[in-house]
Amino acid sequence: MAGDDERAQVRRDQDILASRRRDLGEDHPDTLAAADRLAGSLRAVGGHPEPLTSMRRMASSHPHRGDHQAARELGEDTLARRRRVLGEDHPDTLASASGLAISLRAVSERQAARELDEDTLARRRRVLGEDHPDTLTTADNLAISLRAFGDQHQTARGLAEDTLARRRRVLGQDHLDTLTSADNFATLLARLGEHQAARELAEDTLARRRRVLGEDHPDTLASAFILVSELFELGEYPAARELNEDILARRRRVLGEDHPDTIATAAFVNILRVPRTLVKTMRWVSRRRHAD
Repeated sequence: MAGDDERAQVRRDQDILASRRRDLGEDHPDTLAAADRLAGSLRAVGGHPEPLTSMRRMASSHPHRGDHQAARELGEDTLARRRRVLGEDHPDTLASASGLAISLRAVSERQAARELDEDTLARRRRVLGEDHPDTLTTADNLAISLRAFGDQHQTARGLAEDTLARRRRVLGQDHLDTLTSADNFATLLARLGEHQAARELAEDTLARRRRVLGEDHPDTLASAFILVSELFELGEYPAARELNEDILARRRRVLGEDHPDTIATAAFVNILRVPRTLVKTMRWVSRRRHAD
């Protein structure tokens, strides 16, 4: 089960980090690499932290927030050490900065995440170039950070669209990073109310993920969940309900009952059973709360 595998990976990474700290010291590059890997493992256990469309926000919860907080604390320490040992612009330092920004978003420190993403993107563009895969990763992450700011939605849209176009050109249509950009752009389109465009992109991304990764891969199921939200927003309730129930069955089998992504999917099952008039009211309330 993937959820159990993620926990096991955290334990392995904790053991490796403890060993390297003991044998090599706190600031050794190999120790810092192990710390970075552990922070990434903790984020994986914590589930998907990014901003969601209005109905998916209603379904989402973060019972593993503690894992994101632990990742944030470890990430801050690792970044400070790498800056001191390797310098501000070293690729490993920038990798730590990129990971920390994700953790900051996961614990709702949106302004700090945005500022760190902006700084990291400027440095990666200067050090690596506009089209380097790591630069494009940071550009995608900054677009996600900007989604949290109402006055930055159009900026986020332009950056996300540009990043997707670059990844398609540099990496190819079916590369996993390209598909991640497609998911992020679909979510942004939904945030801007462009639900038909978001639905079409989500359908294309899901088809590609199913072909590349298989029906049960966690990333495939994440793409499917984005499509559920767009079907719902467009009023295609039976299709949304059928797909969501399929996702729930697969996530229970693959991730386990207690994984945050499974919990979000189960909550959405209940939302999809609510009478449509009440659903419209819930959507309005959710959007107003987010706007405020």
